[in-house]
Amino acid sequence: MADDKDSGEMRLQEIQKKIKDAFEVFDHESNDTVDVREIGTIIRSLGCCPSEGELHDLIAEVEEEEPTGYIRLEKFLPMMVKVLLERRYRPIPEDLLLQAFEVLDSAKEGFLTKEELVKYMTEEGEPFTQEEMEEMLSAALDPETNTIQYRDYLAMMVIDEN
Repeated sequence: MADDKDSGEMRLQEIQKKIKDAFEVFDHESNDTVDVREIGTIIRSLGCCPSEGELHDLIAEVEEEEPTGYIRLEKFLPMMVKVLLERRYRPIPEDLLLQAFEVLDSAKEGFLTKEELVKYMTEEGEPFTQEEMEEMLSAALDPETNTIQYRDYLAMMVIDEN
């Protein structure tokens, strides 16, 4: 039984170190605080993919009573440990992403035009902002054909869990 407890404690220490390391990258003053605008980047660097709404909820959970524009490590760490241990906000598996692109590609050509992608991503569901759309296009768009070869894009996007 002691081995299980020890391995659980080791895992917890590894997770805490991983979170602290990610946090410290953005702790420019080395005072255990980061700008609230960096929290999404930190959370995503830890392999979590919350929606904008979920991200706002997470920030509200760790923000001071009187928002200062900064988030403290002492509040962020326990919340993020819980998120990682519960495996919340996992990335969507590659096969599901591929199915989604295939649904949008009604002609089954293996690509979407820039115009099609922009329309789908800005007019449906939780619409992308202009900045998010530009970021996606800069990574996904083939400049020669002005299309998104989505199988290539997915291969580039997917996080290897191991």
